[in-house]
Amino acid sequence: MKKILTGKVMCNDEIAKKIYKMQISCPDMGTVKAGQFVNIYLNDKSLLLPRPISICDADDNSITIVYRVVGKGTSILAEYKFSEPIRVSTPLGNGYFIEGTESGGRIDDYRGKRAILAGGGIGVPPMVLLAKNLQEKGAEVIAAVGFQAEPFLIEELEKYCWEVHIATDNGITGFHGNAVQMIEEKNLTADEFYSCGPKVMLRALSELCMKKDIPCQVSLEERMGCGYGACVGCTCKIKVQTERGMEIQQKGVCKHGPVFFGEEVVWDE
Repeated sequence: MKKILTGKVMCNDEIAKKIYKMQISCPDMGTVKAGQFVNIYLNDKSLLLPRPISICDADDNSITIVYRVVGKGTSILAEYKFSEPIRVSTPLGNGYFIEGTESGGRIDDYRGKRAILAGGGIGVPPMVLLAKNLQEKGAEVIAAVGFQAEPFLIEELEKYCWEVHIATDNGITGFHGNAVQMIEEKNLTADEFYSCGPKVMLRALSELCMKKDIPCQVSLEERMGCGYGACVGCTCKIKVQTERGMEIQQKGVCKHGPVFFGEEVVWDE
């Protein structure tokens, strides 16, 4: 059940242009799964809705989030200082399936298996905790990450990945293009793909994986109100096998996702 905790800011540093990394001390956070997010409740009472932000990393005493400053809410968040209290929810949503068939994952034993983590822009942060978890299970983890211009979190990914491939839109660092183009150009393949990033990227990667019959998990992003399914403000269309056959149903990204299998998602709209 969702709780709202009061943590303390341990750091809040700009790690790239308008990209901030905040570590929050909150020992009562509980279990965190890669791909989950938290709601951040700001002190400004003019901002009624919380800010949902993906969890980048976590340990027994803290979580780390990475966010881009794009509006009033994140601008206020960037002003938080060391030791300042901050209200944050316990983990929300369903993360990546990495526990085998019991939780919906397609791999039962990750030892000797290759996993490719494809992240784009602010979709890169969730890949850090995911890489850590998959490495702990014995997987050979490869990261393929794309940025508009300035890469970030590369050192963190290198701790857990065998290889880290970088793409930038301007071509100044690494491959000139996006992450999916790089995956195709370098012919990177795996037993399963995991991804987070812009919808156009997720769709392209899902279609590529379906052609090759490789499972692909995608983390969708929609505008969220409550963050736990009460407001029904962040729905997406998902293919569901029922007794009547395949049906298309509306699913809440915050409650039923944000992670789905790419083959389940209706991308046409």
